[in-house]
Amino acid sequence: MTEIRIAPAVYAMPDENHENLHIEIELPGVDKKDITLRMHDDSFFVQASKEGTRYAGSYATCCPIDYEKAKASYHNGLLIVDVPYKKPQARGIEIPVQ
Repeated sequence: MTEIRIAPAVYAMPDENHENLHIEIELPGVDKKDITLRMHDDSFFVQASKEGTRYAGSYATCCPIDYEKAKASYHNGLLIVDVPYKKPQARGIEIPVQ
């Protein structure tokens, strides 16, 4: 049997208060135990499989996120991830130009 590889449908948008990034990933027919989600400061990777189909994709986020505070749930083929945006630093540092 040949395995089909496809990128899942992904929808990402800020929440109502623009404090969190809300991500919805369509993974129809996949069991929760077959999902891998990895998050980074500025991107995330998802991989999942069911018989005959492998979903995989890597996606950039619009702004830096606090991936250690991400929360994910999966119901009826929809993986939902909510992750807060990183707070901007109050001040930067001046870099001398040589």
